[in-house]
Amino acid sequence: MIVILKNNPEERQLENLIQWLKSLNLDVHISVGAAHMILGLIGDTSSVDIDLIRALDIVEDVKRIQEPYKNANRKFHPDDTVVELSGGVQIGGGKLQLIAGPCSVESLEQICYVARKVKESGATVLRGGAFKPRTSPYAFQGLGGQGIDLLLEAKQETGLPVVTELMNITQLPLFDQIDVIQIGARNMQNFELLKELGHAGKPILLKRGLANTLEELLMSAEYIMANGNEQVMLCERGIRTFETATRNTLDISAVPLLKQMSHLPVIVDPSHATGIAKLVKPMAMAAAACGADGLIIEVHNDPPHALSDGKQSLTPEAFEDVSAAVRSIAPFAFHW
Repeated sequence: MIVILKNNPEERQLENLIQWLKSLNLDVHISVGAAHMILGLIGDTSSVDIDLIRALDIVEDVKRIQEPYKNANRKFHPDDTVVELSGGVQIGGGKLQLIAGPCSVESLEQICYVARKVKESGATVLRGGAFKPRTSPYAFQGLGGQGIDLLLEAKQETGLPVVTELMNITQLPLFDQIDVIQIGARNMQNFELLKELGHAGKPILLKRGLANTLEELLMSAEYIMANGNEQVMLCERGIRTFETATRNTLDISAVPLLKQMSHLPVIVDPSHATGIAKLVKPMAMAAAACGADGLIIEVHNDPPHALSDGKQSLTPEAFEDVSAAVRSIAPFAFHW
């Protein structure tokens, strides 16, 4: 349920209303927008007298919300959430950001070189895998803690904030200086992990599972937000369908739908979605056109010899071309 207040509600009346609602064992989420203040009521609202609330002087309207996700719901929070990273980088609110870097951190020379090149081409966040969930147990699993250290050295050299994937909660102490924690598709419904991330105090990049609905993605975000962390970014990275021509199928319609359903920033990963380097540019352009808040793209200095996902990785030169293309489209992007 949401309570929409009139402009500039009287402070004492507002406080009395909030205290009364809390006395009904409801959590009250306060959202201050450009035109209205909204109170989101979380809990069992079945016994709440809507007409009584609606009759109050400071109340404009009261509406019941049917969707099971509350904190992530745009009805609770009409304005876009903007996630703040180090260096003044803002993700959300209609400004397209580029996140780029190698699938896996392989060496200090590699990660620093790629970081410099993607920054020159307009990237504002560096990505790189230190821990790698791989389908085969014999494939390269990442450098682990050493990979984290190398990412932080690249951050120190370039000033780019860093995003990297967390696979289980025991690794969390290693992420103390990491700017954004990525939760991969395989862990999207690892609910105990998501609960812990609610207390992490860091932005979370939450990737959609291979066979999950948008509502399930938002419910996973809800786990994080309900436990105290509202700095969540959603990532469409392709879903598994019957099509075999690409690694996954990029659900480009997810971008405007998620923007309509939720106030959280939406990122698109055209690299994992297609698995083919030549398809990254057109899919990135499509994502920019339909209003994505950011793109996360794999860039490697030597894709044919990459230790993981070389087939979908761009060279720095190809990334520069993609960056120019999406930035030319961004001013004309669709927004709800």
